[in-house]
Amino acid sequence: MELIPGLPHEIGLECLFRVPLDQFPTLALVYRTWKQEISLPEFWKLRKAAGFSQHMVVMVQARSQPNNKYFRSPIYRVTLCDLSTNIWSELPLVPWFPDGLPLFCQVVSVGMNLVVMGGQDPMTWMVSREVSIYNFLHGKWKRGTSMPGCQRSFFACASDDDNSVFVAGGCDDDNKALMSAMSYDVASDLWVTLPDMAMRRAECKGIFHGGKFHVIGGYDTGMQGRFGKSADVYDASTTFKWEPVENEYLNDEKCPRTCLSGGDRNVYMCLNNDVAYAENDTYNWRRLTQLPTEIRNTIQITGRHNKLFVIGSSGCGEPHNAYVFDLESDKWKYVDATMEFTGHVQSCCWLNI
Repeated sequence: MELIPGLPHEIGLECLFRVPLDQFPTLALVYRTWKQEISLPEFWKLRKAAGFSQHMVVMVQARSQPNNKYFRSPIYRVTLCDLSTNIWSELPLVPWFPDGLPLFCQVVSVGMNLVVMGGQDPMTWMVSREVSIYNFLHGKWKRGTSMPGCQRSFFACASDDDNSVFVAGGCDDDNKALMSAMSYDVASDLWVTLPDMAMRRAECKGIFHGGKFHVIGGYDTGMQGRFGKSADVYDASTTFKWEPVENEYLNDEKCPRTCLSGGDRNVYMCLNNDVAYAENDTYNWRRLTQLPTEIRNTIQITGRHNKLFVIGSSGCGEPHNAYVFDLESDKWKYVDATMEFTGHVQSCCWLNI
């Protein structure tokens, strides 16, 4: 069947490939054949292969409150930055969080979906078990199965980009560090319990790198915020077991919040005022470049496709600024944003659709 009357199927596909991501929900409503076509996984693979996929940074970002004389808890929502067009936008509010997303929640991308989970209620500080899923094809939020087990906050979280979200460590409701882990399959809406890690880890960082889920740093209950340098690595493709890291993963006992997998052979991290990198499984950290002076505080970082996106502020309470570092040209580029997109960012991820 012709996608566009009078045009060959291949030309019709080329036209659909060029539709911006935010218009696909409308596209699905216009013509049933279009809805059937764009619902196929093959369509999105072909769109990427043809060079029309969009590279975006997704952030859980506070709504900016300029000149506010009175303290009020920040209102967090999901924002997007399209790096090819420099257009910033905001997703619809999550219906069951009308006053904003939980504090310290995390966001990851899984295929056509964004998954937001965890965090604490900004008014009551109650730990949230909610799993909120935004599907770009339908343009709507839906609820996933809540996080099972004990209450869990400040946990490691990462996605394999295609099917699953991995969760490990964190704190329970008695503020005790956890060693348990689990995975969530977005398509089937099912949680699976994984083997325990070798040690308890609170405020650890999760990245998915080289087919493995890395849980980096953090601290045990008795360490009281003194971060460790080790990591636990779960092989999600072959052995399905945790592997010990024989050498110290990090050089310094620092918060691992800025660790990320660049989608290449390297792991990256912001150290002091620099961006450093370690080649695959060597844990030999080297200086890559200096951070811009405007982003020395409250930094979040993500990256793919030879680019690193970094957002932060020059000091406490200052507006957030965003920069992209091109690994090929070895240069920083400022990402301009209006005031409404300069609020604090508590979690971010890379989206390629």
